[in-house]
Amino acid sequence: MSPKILVADDEPNIVISLEYLLKREGYNVVIARDGQEAVDAIVREQPDLVLLDVMMPKKTGFEVCQEIRAIESVQGTKILMLTAKGRDTDVAKGLALGADAYMTKPFATRELVQKVAEMLGSAT
Repeated sequence: MSPKILVADDEPNIVISLEYLLKREGYNVVIARDGQEAVDAIVREQPDLVLLDVMMPKKTGFEVCQEIRAIESVQGTKILMLTAKGRDTDVAKGLALGADAYMTKPFATRELVQKVAEMLGSAT
């Protein structure tokens, strides 16, 4: 079965392009448009990987990450933070709260696809 990826971002253009890109690579894609929706979708869908924006309505990506790491049934979910906040302190905070990796926007789609494959253990 194809790995399931949750795209959590409130920017419609980013959601559309990521969804297209990931589906083209053969992944199942689930969408969340704010932080609370992301938490609910992670618990409900149990994705293999979450692409998580930091700046979202209702809950930030940092809060989502922290919350997910505290829920036993989804603790092992891989989290890749995608954000325009690229300062060292932001990266350190994301990783400290449990993110597995961090990529800053704008990013090269090829790099993202490679990172996703690597995180899911299917890097070629």
